[in-house]
Amino acid sequence: MNPLCPPPLPHDTEAALVRAEAHCTTRGTRLTPLRRAILALILARQGVVKAYDLLADLQAQRGKADPPTVYRALAFLVAQGLIHRVETLNAYVVCCQLGHTHASVLLLCERCQSIAELSAEAELNGLFAAAQGCAFQPRRQEVLLTGLCQACAA
Repeated sequence: MNPLCPPPLPHDTEAALVRAEAHCTTRGTRLTPLRRAILALILARQGVVKAYDLLADLQAQRGKADPPTVYRALAFLVAQGLIHRVETLNAYVVCCQLGHTHASVLLLCERCQSIAELSAEAELNGLFAAAQGCAFQPRRQEVLLTGLCQACAA
């Protein structure tokens, strides 16, 4: 079984931001102050977060901010592989492997809303191959399993 990959701990937030900036630089993109601030807000949440919650947090920090500003920053962070968009929840979560393209399964606790990421490259590649065998061309994957985390199940 592949190990679970929890999001960075609060004391790792600055290190995660430094890694994110380095990743963007390597890709020829910029983690602007606004994008960095939004990534920091997501890291601070330690779980799934909705765009409008981020907007409220950003407004509390900086004053006026508009929804398109947040959505553009989120689109950038997703494109760079720094966060995942969880479409079924219409929310976002930090990628535990900041900047790495990979196939993963998100595990969401129904009680405490904590989220973990399970690396599942081989399993999801097999699923994609099976879909292609049925003449289906998959474009993206989002796998979200809900249940109870170890702490809530106890």
